[in-house]
Amino acid sequence: MENGEWRMENDEIIGLEERHGSGLYPRQPIVLVRGEGARVWDAKGREYIDCVGGHGVANVGHANPAVIQAVTEQAERLVICPNGFYNDRRARLLAELVRVAPPGLERAFLCNSGAEAVEAALKFARLATRRKKVIAAMRGFHGRTLGALSATWRKQYRRPFEPLVPGFSFVPYNRLERMEQAVDEKTAAVILEVVQGEGGVIPGDGEYLRGVQALCRERGALFIVDEVQTGFGRTGRMFACEHYDLRPDLMCVAKAIAGGLPMGAVLIGPRVGDLPKKVHGSTFGGNPLACAAALATIRYIKAEHLPRRAAELGARLQAGLSAIPSPLVREVRGLGLMVGVELKVKAAPYLARLAGLGVLALSAGATVMRFLPPLVISEEEVDIVVERVETVLGRHSGGER
Repeated sequence: MENGEWRMENDEIIGLEERHGSGLYPRQPIVLVRGEGARVWDAKGREYIDCVGGHGVANVGHANPAVIQAVTEQAERLVICPNGFYNDRRARLLAELVRVAPPGLERAFLCNSGAEAVEAALKFARLATRRKKVIAAMRGFHGRTLGALSATWRKQYRRPFEPLVPGFSFVPYNRLERMEQAVDEKTAAVILEVVQGEGGVIPGDGEYLRGVQALCRERGALFIVDEVQTGFGRTGRMFACEHYDLRPDLMCVAKAIAGGLPMGAVLIGPRVGDLPKKVHGSTFGGNPLACAAALATIRYIKAEHLPRRAAELGARLQAGLSAIPSPLVREVRGLGLMVGVELKVKAAPYLARLAGLGVLALSAGATVMRFLPPLVISEEEVDIVVERVETVLGRHSGGER
């Protein structure tokens, strides 16, 4: 028995999820039951190097002792505190978030996920500007709830739910002249990722991003930066916008903020102005348990210099992957420990074979292998990942198209 329950076998777990789950998620036939650092184990006891990292959530590693201690201690004190009352953990987290954020972001709205953060930012932008139009980028991804989905480009996500929220349009990424044509006196906001994750791990050009920010200032729109996947050290800085000295009006964060617990936030700049009471809210947003986990996570990231580690090991990972002599590879790109390998063929068969060699990674579109390992991954583990990717791409260079 484990924790008072009979231990289930691999096939039983899969069967239960297949019968009673929503069926929304395509899954590899792997049952993950334990993790530590940059490694996870399945129900059969097999070990993997985890380059999925909960889709960029596990920056401080699985089963991080500092997060475990903070959650345990807080669970014994107070788990929920409605936002109609003040709370010590919430207050300390808000102060810490503002301390590590880019200058000018002095307030925050706390929620439970990246999509919720985007929804809130879009509402705040429309409220502050009294405008309706929102400009987003082709290949951008901002979430699957109705408002966030309206800012998400990929048609297969959008089409089943149309008509979506009106007023959204898309322009090519890294093309400033197209953004200049799109933003006008009716534009409430421009929303961009600094590195497009789901769209193929495509870094933004610094001149382009600064140009978009200047354009928003000039034409009265707000600049929303989506740091849901890039935040908290992932790209080699605490936030990716710091690479280019950006000063967003609204910054959406989530994923890695609380060491694995569900949490999100919108950091708010002065151009947003005062927000009227009760125009938005969240029952679980800013609950003490998640706040305690987030405080421990941010402090661990700072104490262990994880952004610097991500920069160094990300360069090592990119260099190793770039050196793979495979005719299947079109390009290796990324920022820090957010790395994509674009293939000339579909990535799915190679990701499955990589899992068979004990390395878990994920896709970013049909042809990109995406690597988002915990920032605590070791040099040795990075080298193992490169070696096994080379084995997969070399051994199966014929590939499925």
